[in-house]
Amino acid sequence: MRLISSLILALALSIGSQGALAQSDLIDGQVIKVDQSAGKITIKHGPAKRLGMESGMTMVYKAQDPAMLKAVKAGNKIKFDAEQVNGQYTVTKIEKAK
Repeated sequence: MRLISSLILALALSIGSQGALAQSDLIDGQVIKVDQSAGKITIKHGPAKRLGMESGMTMVYKAQDPAMLKAVKAGNKIKFDAEQVNGQYTVTKIEKAK
């Protein structure tokens, strides 16, 4: 019984730390422009090594869900995640930076 409790605790801690790591993998950026009608956002950001971007740049991204663009406006500092979908860089998660 004690072994099972220890294993459950270790698993819970492992899952919790993975969530914290995923949060820290978000890319820091600043919104330059939001184009609601096109479902696109222009972001000035730092390196995004997962996307093959070794240095910071300003890029236009497609929003995976155009509704997410309603939460931000030009000038907001953000944290976001993106991936290539059908050859186009696409924001999959976006949140205002704290």
